[in-house]
Amino acid sequence: MSLVSRNVPRLLFQALQSSSSRSIHNSIANNTADLAERPNARTTCTLIPGDGVGPELIYSVQEVFKAAGIPVDFESYFFSEVNPTLSAPLQVVAKSIERNRVCLKGILATPDYSHTGELQTLNMKLRNSLDLYANVVHVKSLPGIKCRHSNIDCIIIREQTEGEYSALEYEGVKGVVECLKIVTKTKSQRIAKFAFDYATKNNRKKVTAVHKANIMKLGDGLFLKSCEEMAKLYPKIEFEKMIVDNCTMQMVSHPHQFDVMVTPNLYGNIVDNLASGLVGGAGVVAGASYSANCVVFEPGARHTYSEAVGKNVANPTAMLLCSAKLLRHVNLPMYGEMIRNAVEKVLNDGKVKTKDVGGQSSTQEFTYAVIHNLQIPPQPPLPTY
Repeated sequence: MSLVSRNVPRLLFQALQSSSSRSIHNSIANNTADLAERPNARTTCTLIPGDGVGPELIYSVQEVFKAAGIPVDFESYFFSEVNPTLSAPLQVVAKSIERNRVCLKGILATPDYSHTGELQTLNMKLRNSLDLYANVVHVKSLPGIKCRHSNIDCIIIREQTEGEYSALEYEGVKGVVECLKIVTKTKSQRIAKFAFDYATKNNRKKVTAVHKANIMKLGDGLFLKSCEEMAKLYPKIEFEKMIVDNCTMQMVSHPHQFDVMVTPNLYGNIVDNLASGLVGGAGVVAGASYSANCVVFEPGARHTYSEAVGKNVANPTAMLLCSAKLLRHVNLPMYGEMIRNAVEKVLNDGKVKTKDVGGQSSTQEFTYAVIHNLQIPPQPPLPTY
């Protein structure tokens, strides 16, 4: 195929993207008006490749972005706790994310022992410095991936700045370790409001609060009470509460009953990974962490898959879906839809699959298949005046 013919779809797509940006100019906020008037302006995004197979998955995303001509520039930082001497300082990375307000991030490995002796992991420090309090994981069945359950579509919203992951533990007496679980009314109400707002905005019908208040009557009791009080302000959203051990059983037996789930820190981490296994594993689920000012897009299940480094076998689906969500967030929804459609078409065709979802294809082959299936999504007709 000639260079000209290869570039024609890209030029047509950019023209459609430009006309779409102009058509919604009057409805977007004032601080993005200039961007709508300059459709060729580029967006800068902080990039953290992560550990394990993270750099390989990020490379797949960069190849797809390059092939599609997506107007996004990456400000890349090596950020790692297992290679601290080579890692960029936390303050530098945090300032970059604060400045760009959007980040694409691979999974960071957490060693069993910190080289500094600190209890807080690098992940926890990043979340706390940016106040990334809400982790949102969209667990959805994908075409072409055979699992025990089909048509799963639920949202898991996790509070991730307190709870069991507060790094407050000590050995007061030899052989006796005390670990503090922090639960506050302010943060419990904040995550509950985030969950109900998310359900309202995305036309979801039900919110389930996951807890263990029957045993941890004060800590989880405060979280549950905050959710119950918030539910009264959203009468159109159905609210239910479920004990976490029953929740895990219900997830594997009847997952379709769940719509939006709101959880404390530890329970959310467990439910995220359990739910990811229901739809194909860690390689196919996308997630994002939100603060009031920025968002970090990362895979929904936190696994570095370090044993596969350099073997060209990792599944880039989750990272590609994260990038599609990122594009939608920065007001480039057509590009995001194009990537998601290409990924779903490759999976549905079933000819190119990585080993984790029953195939024998490599990371590179899957990436090239996605690039080959990039197509301009159909657009609704522009309004006439």
